[in-house]
Amino acid sequence: MYAIIATGGKQYKVAEGDEIKVEKLGAEAGENVTFDQVLAVSTDDGLKAGSDVAGATVTASVVKNGKFRKVIVYKYKRKTGYHKKNGHRQQYTQVKIEKINA
Repeated sequence: MYAIIATGGKQYKVAEGDEIKVEKLGAEAGENVTFDQVLAVSTDDGLKAGSDVAGATVTASVVKNGKFRKVIVYKYKRKTGYHKKNGHRQQYTQVKIEKINA
């Protein structure tokens, strides 16, 4: 059994017991979060989507918060002497999927 959820502008295919890294949520380690934007749920009967999963939720617990590795952004314009180096580290929340409520 799996579900497709949307959070942070992205979509994730999750099953019970999976650990995924999503965009930073406002939750500390050990707290429970509920994803209510469920796009589809696969059950023994088949795949359900749309209005069939209107009340479905996915419950997860927060494992940790952290930062991804640094991404270097380098801007350069030739013949003008212009160059600019910038770095970015995106924050994430690692969650463990506990239950799919379909």
